[in-house]
Amino acid sequence: MSSAATDVVRLLTVRGWTVAVAESLTGGLVAAEITSVPGASQAFRGGVTPYATDLKHRLLGVDATLLAQRGAVDAQVAGEMAAGVRTALGADWGIATTGVAGPEPQDGQPVGTVFVAVAGPSGRDVSSAGGGKVASLRLNGDRAEIRKESVRSVLTLLLSELLSEQTGNERAQDTEQNGGF
Repeated sequence: MSSAATDVVRLLTVRGWTVAVAESLTGGLVAAEITSVPGASQAFRGGVTPYATDLKHRLLGVDATLLAQRGAVDAQVAGEMAAGVRTALGADWGIATTGVAGPEPQDGQPVGTVFVAVAGPSGRDVSSAGGGKVASLRLNGDRAEIRKESVRSVLTLLLSELLSEQTGNERAQDTEQNGGF
């Protein structure tokens, strides 16, 4: 169990929020990391592992034309996966992983190309990719190392967004309590 997963579960629980996971390249490792934390059932809604490209569209609503044109290893696909799993599983937050762990390139992308994404409740469009925050990664290592680093990266991205959301809400409350100043 990672400290990022522990911090994610703690922050989600304190705020009364939930998370759902869409995993392609990581094949369930993110869900396993989150659920290794005691008390995760308070915050974890579930996960979808649409490893096959057509399932990204059928289960998560990822645009079929986008998938046909760019393939599954794409920033916008990751963003749409995060937004789609959030909606499909009724969670406050959705996170997603897609990429190439190897040993061969996929969709014209080299091994180590990874996209991780977070979609949250605020509706802030922090990126044009699916209304969420997407990070593009170029990872080195073997298949296991790429997948492990992808898990760490998506949890770190979610943690960053949770902390940002928490800070933003606290500032808004302070402003309200101080007469808008």
